[in-house]
Amino acid sequence: MSLSRRSFLDRLTACLLAGPWMLQPSILAARSRELQADLVIVGGGVGGCAAALAACRNGLRVILTEATDWLGGQLTAQAVPPDEHPWIEHFGCTRSYREFREGVRSFYRAHYPLTPEARAQPFLNPGNGWVSRLCHEPRVALAVLHQMLAPHCSGGRLTVLGEHAPVNAAISGDRVVVVEVEDRRSGDRRTLRAPFFIDATELGELLPLTGTEHVVGAEARRDTGEPHAPPEPDPGDQQAFTWCFVVEYLPGEDHTIERPEEYDFWRTYVPRLQPPWPGPLLSWEASDPRTLGVRRFVFDPTLRSSGLNLWTYRRIAAAAQFVPGTYRSDLCLVNWPQNDYWLGPLVGVSPAEAARNLARAKQLSLSLLYWMQTEAPRPDGGTGWKGLRLRPDVVGTSDGLAKAPYIRESRRLLAEFTVTEQHVGTEARMALTGKPRDEILAERFADTVGVGAYRIDLHPRTNGRNYLDLSCLPFQIPLGALLPRRVENLLAGAKNIGTTHITNGAYRLHPVEWTVGEAAGVLVAFCHSKKAVPRQVRNNPKLLAEFQQTLQRQGFELEWPRLRPL
Repeated sequence: MSLSRRSFLDRLTACLLAGPWMLQPSILAARSRELQADLVIVGGGVGGCAAALAACRNGLRVILTEATDWLGGQLTAQAVPPDEHPWIEHFGCTRSYREFREGVRSFYRAHYPLTPEARAQPFLNPGNGWVSRLCHEPRVALAVLHQMLAPHCSGGRLTVLGEHAPVNAAISGDRVVVVEVEDRRSGDRRTLRAPFFIDATELGELLPLTGTEHVVGAEARRDTGEPHAPPEPDPGDQQAFTWCFVVEYLPGEDHTIERPEEYDFWRTYVPRLQPPWPGPLLSWEASDPRTLGVRRFVFDPTLRSSGLNLWTYRRIAAAAQFVPGTYRSDLCLVNWPQNDYWLGPLVGVSPAEAARNLARAKQLSLSLLYWMQTEAPRPDGGTGWKGLRLRPDVVGTSDGLAKAPYIRESRRLLAEFTVTEQHVGTEARMALTGKPRDEILAERFADTVGVGAYRIDLHPRTNGRNYLDLSCLPFQIPLGALLPRRVENLLAGAKNIGTTHITNGAYRLHPVEWTVGEAAGVLVAFCHSKKAVPRQVRNNPKLLAEFQQTLQRQGFELEWPRLRPL
């Protein structure tokens, strides 16, 4: 049914206001229930956006779906500043990821009234948070991603379907034929058809829908040989997820929220973890990830106290870096041990149970805020910070919590190749090679498609296990980890690659997910031009060498210089 002129103009205006990526799907929605492209990417997070950029710049027509109304995943809808390795400013990511990072800085320089001192910083960190060299507001990341994608939207290469989630798939033999997505606003469904698909969802949602073999939770030590794996497989061993939020501090004002329904529970909750947590979850003490001893924090938005101040930990706007009056206060992103939720998983349970866990995670975050406003001990001996004000406008929601929870662990492929602790873990490599710490390197992969670095960082798990934080060597990303063992035209494009529960803790961070997605996008374009399937590229030395040369020409770094372990 054709659109009336008035209806068309209304939709067009709405699309332009929403951003360039929303233009085409809104118009196409009224035209067809089936869309076709060269590539369908399901999931518009970090990996999905990188995959779309790569495929489009290589000439493919792409459909990208996203379950929320913000592209960007961890960077935007989940509101998490990028966790990165210490060499990120000079090495250890792709050219396009570096362009994104510089795009964030350029956006602040172009549109925000920075102080002269801040503007002159070559590596501007707008929030001056100490977790990352680039702490920024989620809307800025969203704007930069829109800028990067806009030429492809305008050129007709990219169609983005916002607020569309996968609900079904059709398979023929070992190939995915179509994926069906549902509009979360209207309930309408649309069929997406393409010769290639990338699963870039936060939880690996295409894997069960397509019957692609995958793993949930922890593998058994007898299967992987990993020193830190449990003796038996445990699907319930999944990392905590976190519902983040942003606050500012306005002294002398009272912005106390309504008492959360579950506040009495969370106020007295003492985690039952092994090894033990030091006391109540809502406190300024937590387990130290590396030693599992007591780690003591300070919380002081006045910045008058010394110590590990959570106010500056993930601060996304440091008011002192902007012309006075730009911000009434710093903006603090709360993604802390105190609001990690591990009382139930999101994968391997019924939809009803997953929904309960999501709701309880929201209650935990709101309870943490209420506790900080009313009962939290202050360095001056008082209690509560009534001036803490929730900032729903910063995260684009009505309840003040991020649009989506911060996901650390996904379903993972049973892949052509699986990265284990023995490939990248410092202690495991020392035991395997017999070499001292200063001489060991991570396993070198002949099919490398990029590099990454981070410690093996597992947050408390849903089966009651506490942190696991292990030294890790700067590593490569093997192409085999992106490929299912059986399905021919589906690729992993996010945290769902062939890692184990343990190595997922190092491969799950922002720049690695970007590289994984971008590599998958380039691979599809390469296969399209060679009339090949991904498995052939990996298994044919000539094709693999040509593909890796293509990656390098497009700004991929495929191996590390010699660096110390993290």
